[in-house]
Amino acid sequence: MYDVIIIGGGPAGLTAAIYARRANLKTLVLEATACGGQIIITPDIENYPAAMHISGLDFASRLESQANELGAEIKFEEVSGINDRGVEKDVFTDSNTYVGKTVIIATGTNARKLGLPGEEALVGHGVSYCATCDGSFYRGRVVAVNGGGNTALEDALFLSNIAEKVYLIHRRDQFRGDAEVVEKVKAKENIELILNSQVTKLNYDNKLNSIEVTDKDGNKQNLDIGCLFIAIGRTPATKAFANNIKMLDEGYIDGEYCHTNIPGIFVAGDCRNKEVRQLVTAASDGALAVHEVLKLLNN
Repeated sequence: MYDVIIIGGGPAGLTAAIYARRANLKTLVLEATACGGQIIITPDIENYPAAMHISGLDFASRLESQANELGAEIKFEEVSGINDRGVEKDVFTDSNTYVGKTVIIATGTNARKLGLPGEEALVGHGVSYCATCDGSFYRGRVVAVNGGGNTALEDALFLSNIAEKVYLIHRRDQFRGDAEVVEKVKAKENIELILNSQVTKLNYDNKLNSIEVTDKDGNKQNLDIGCLFIAIGRTPATKAFANNIKMLDEGYIDGEYCHTNIPGIFVAGDCRNKEVRQLVTAASDGALAVHEVLKLLNN
């Protein structure tokens, strides 16, 4: 039996693992794909204290190494649900059942889709949700980014150094990202802003050929591009816990001070309902969740 089972190997989950092992708790981390979460697609971290100009991939790798060196057990299995048995919790994956005294849910978020016909089939064939992962495949070509937050802005900047031209499409006339990043985007000669507009159609055969963009007045235009990078936000990866964990309508877990509605099950990181979702707050949540775990176990 584990003292704590952490579901998710992103910054919140790995920070929790580090703090749990420093408290000598028997710790298991269950991660569905690869450690690091959303941060691995960030090319350059600039807002984490004392970690300027490190890539998200390097940051995640260091977190994973630190958790491993401290003795956290990390398994790559997707969690399908949790069963509460009071002082013991069963955590189910596709192939195993693990038992823990406590659980920390730190599953983060997934990319939000446009919901257009052909979108899922075109992933890897002209549609991408990760500019830093797939941008190099479109070197010297014309691409588009859809979104208006920091991720979309940073994607456009990153791609502007690779692609011939970048269209940045946003449904409003103002961006939601940091002013400093907005100014960098506006200063790039090969980034063209298409505001008050939405992507309304994907034109394709076996791959994406062009996109239809419609402005607020209903005027349409077709843009010939090699790839559309979608950066319109995230949705919480909490579906597996919907049967017994209290959530808000959007799917975020309702967890003040990292507690859920079930004693012994905690939540940390971007999947928790909170105002600010940043790398630093994910790490903070991981530390706070373990603090609450220790209070419970010590009682």
